[in-house]
Amino acid sequence: MADDLSTTVNSTTSTTSTNSTAALPLAPGAWTLDPLHSAVNFTIRHLGIAKVRGRFTQLEADLHVGETLADVRVSATIALASIDTGNADRDAHTRSADLLDVERRPTMTFRSTEVSGADEDWSMEGELTIGDVTRPVTLDVEFGGVVDSPADGQRHAGFEATGEIRRGDFGLDFGAGFLGDVVKLQLDMQFVEPREPQGQAG
Repeated sequence: MADDLSTTVNSTTSTTSTNSTAALPLAPGAWTLDPLHSAVNFTIRHLGIAKVRGRFTQLEADLHVGETLADVRVSATIALASIDTGNADRDAHTRSADLLDVERRPTMTFRSTEVSGADEDWSMEGELTIGDVTRPVTLDVEFGGVVDSPADGQRHAGFEATGEIRRGDFGLDFGAGFLGDVVKLQLDMQFVEPREPQGQAG
């Protein structure tokens, strides 16, 4: 995460450091998700020869920025019933007990455990939970920068996170022979800088 940002926590500390004392170019505090400019997309192979693309339309996420990388926390919850592949019949079948079984697995959740990197390229280690199964996952994160939004006058930070999971690791081994085991994830997310608490301005 690097740019010429006025919100750099400590502009005198090199952002190329990847240890727990690295400075961050984001203001400390709880950044809130901008849902109108955030999305969770995925691709999966069908019959091994083509890709089916889809998205999840219901996402909640939080970004807590501390003074160092060791204090950064990211969490996200995705409603699996919000799957949208562009085909209503296919989506209904995917939600059913035959496939995702969203009654038993209503959400997919992510909790970060470690953040490392520099400049625009970062890595986020974390735990992904689908239903009652939790597995480690690594996301590659591209930091898009921070800018003042003309729409609301607040500073927005943009990120793209990519990674992949294996369905079998989560007990989602349905559709063998039709659907690939690997699911590729792409998350485009914007977060809004926390407002300065009243009474804190100098």
